[in-house]
Amino acid sequence: MNLGTPIATGNTAKVYLYQNKIYKVFNEYLPVKESQKEAKKQQYAHSCGLHVPEIYDVTNVDGKQVIIMEHIKGRTLGDLLTGNMEKTEYYMGLSVDIQMGIHQLNAHSIEPMFEKLHRQIESAPDLEDGVKTRLLKKLDSMTLEEKLCHGDFHLYNLILSGDKVAIIDWVDSSAGDRRADVYRSYLLYSQVSEELAELYIRLYCEKSGLSKDEIFQWAPIIAAARLSERVSSEDPKRLLEIVHQV
Repeated sequence: MNLGTPIATGNTAKVYLYQNKIYKVFNEYLPVKESQKEAKKQQYAHSCGLHVPEIYDVTNVDGKQVIIMEHIKGRTLGDLLTGNMEKTEYYMGLSVDIQMGIHQLNAHSIEPMFEKLHRQIESAPDLEDGVKTRLLKKLDSMTLEEKLCHGDFHLYNLILSGDKVAIIDWVDSSAGDRRADVYRSYLLYSQVSEELAELYIRLYCEKSGLSKDEIFQWAPIIAAARLSERVSSEDPKRLLEIVHQV
């Protein structure tokens, strides 16, 4: 099946637009049920009333796992910001409002954040056993909520379509603590722009009433979990520096 040229390429999949539908084609090395796992998370978010692309089918194409979903026409907030830097605070504030809306939702039917983080820390490369033990002990001591957390929330996973913003890419979502989710977003922003990261955290704290200290308690745990993803664009040394704050 010829889907044409990918419109996006991620760490685990390529994304195609074909016959006005999105085809997310997973890399062959991933576990057999990876597509079903991701689709279930996105369907759950959709069932919560969030503006999330509808899943049409989970199937195989040419031996590869594929999710077929609704195509949301529009531009990401990241693209819009890049084209109009004067509105940086507006777009970032809009994204924070959306993320806070997600965090208001109780989540019970998707992967618990505690289990997800525990698994990621255990599998993280470059971490000595003693460091892993300390991180897991710290994780055990944290009080986790059961709120819906996106897990990969940033401006490029938000598509402005008309007067609504759709939230895409739910593969890393879980039921857990919003402070951990906020630090994860901060970590992603700080990879590309410290200024953008600081703007994000300031706005989230101002709007939510959370303190930066509360959020940054999660820093070593989330940085260690990020190490397990082995993202080519991420600097492991940067993450290890954060991890060793523990």
